[in-house]
This record gives sequence, C-alpha cells and structure tokens, in this order.
Amino acid sequence: MITSNLRINQLSDDAYRSYLQYLEALDAKDIDAYATFLADDVSIQFGNAPAVEGKEAVVGMLAGYWQSFRSIEHDLTNIYGTDRAYVLEALNHYERHDGRKVTVRAVAFTDRGEDGLVTSIRVFGDTSPVFEE
Repeated sequence: MITSNLRINQLSDDAYRSYLQYLEALDAKDIDAYATFLADDVSIQFGNAPAVEGKEAVVGMLAGYWQSFRSIEHDLTNIYGTDRAYVLEALNHYERHDGRKVTVRAVAFTDRGEDGLVTSIRVFGDTSPVFEE
C-alpha cells in the first residue's frame, strides 16, 4: 500500500489505522483477515453490477475475484467523510497473471456499523484493462 500520496484524510487516527489494516488485508489478498472487518449483513457492489449480500457470499465472491489477478496495491489519494461513512479515492495498481501492470482510478464508498464492522462497500472504477486479452 502506498500512503505517501494521501493529500486529504478526514478520518480519526483510530479509524484511519483500522482502515489501513483493512486495506493491507485486501492488498495481501488475505480473505480470512479481510473477513474479520465485515459485518454478517455486509453488501458489496461493483459499478452497476448487482450487489452481493451477506458476509459468506461476499467472501466467496472476493476469494474468486482476487484469483483473477496476481496482485493489487492501493495508492491512497484522498479519504473524505466520517469514521462511519467515507469514500476513498485511490489509484489501484494491479499486476495481471501475464505480468502486465495496470493502474485503475477508483473510488470506494464504505459504511461501518456502530461496532466498526463494514456494512456496505460500493466500488466504482473501470477494471476492464485488468482483464482484457
């Protein structure tokens, strides 16, 4: 993860540290560690695709999705919002299985419950270059 390009961070120190741990698990493609951040009723939506509902379904979908590329590294540029509802603007650096590197500009809206667990994630970015032949 790259944090040196972060210009604006509106999260508290505690929420920011937790979010960095969340993103570290994502960048490591460690589905078990990532799952610890999710509420049982979490939903995730990529662009206009239908939302995936429930922790088990989200974990299953992501475990498969993360196998479709070699690596991902988040390059944080801005985090706007509150500790319970925020949006990350980032450059996501992917390495495909063929070794080609692709950068995707993306935003991710995240909502957290009172217990700090993620209840909703909405991701917007054009990942088609990651998967094109």
